[in-house]
Amino acid sequence: MEIKRGLLPDMAGIALLRELVRGDVARELTYSGRIIDGDEAVRVGIATWVGSDPLAYAREMARDIARRSPDAIRAAKRLLNRSSNGDAAAILESESREQERLMGSANQIEAVRAEMEKRPAGFGELLPDA
Repeated sequence: MEIKRGLLPDMAGIALLRELVRGDVARELTYSGRIIDGDEAVRVGIATWVGSDPLAYAREMARDIARRSPDAIRAAKRLLNRSSNGDAAAILESESREQERLMGSANQIEAVRAEMEKRPAGFGELLPDA
């Protein structure tokens, strides 16, 4: 909307938008100041979901994530945080290090066993921070 007032998106708007949408979409929205609805926001990648009960959706998503290995979630967070400013080789190297730490760990083994036995996992102590 800033373009309608002769300004540019601020508060890291451009930096955030470029990570969410293709360049042509970022340009079109930035140059036009066009307002989009939730369905289009999902379609172009600005939003992940639109629906009538976002709180229920968020709670279910949180429950689903909480059922996953906390070590794997923490590793995924680290890797995703690193990936926004790293080159492909550095990201692949980080991915390999994270996988090495996870493979064969108690929580990784429990995740596999729980999946095979079709039961909720009972995760234990977390791996130390990398």
